[in-house]
Amino acid sequence: MLAWFSANLINIALVAVLVLIVGLLLRGMIRDKKAGKSSCGCNCASCGACSGCSACGSCKINAATMNHRTNSVSGNAP
Repeated sequence: MLAWFSANLINIALVAVLVLIVGLLLRGMIRDKKAGKSSCGCNCASCGACSGCSACGSCKINAATMNHRTNSVSGNAP
């Protein structure tokens, strides 16, 4: 057992470091979620799930502005 442990010490250390990094990332994400922070960033042009995200009012305002512009260009009145 000791021979196996010493032969795989580098692999064990790498896995431990990776588990630590993933754990810290998850802890940060959970803390952000509890604090009400969002990962959206309110950039509707690059947000794939932004059909009016509730992270901030900016996305809803931008979406309304974009709809108004689209309706104006197509000749439809809002």
